[in-house]
Amino acid sequence: MLAPSHIVHDPPCLLAAIRELYSRLPETRYLEPWELQHLLYSLNYTDVLADDAEIAAAIKIARTDWMPDEVPS
Repeated sequence: MLAPSHIVHDPPCLLAAIRELYSRLPETRYLEPWELQHLLYSLNYTDVLADDAEIAAAIKIARTDWMPDEVPS
């Protein structure tokens, strides 16, 4: 008997992917969400193109790791 397949899979953790990308490629810290969307997909950090709003929210949190004085409002 086969195990039931999941219809909805857990989405990848964008925050962790963006933090790793920022640490490996520091020049990506200045990219816009739509640019990171393509970069994350091209480098296989995500399986599908993530939503710009989700990426923007993860960027706000990830940037505080590198620039703690610039806390997002």
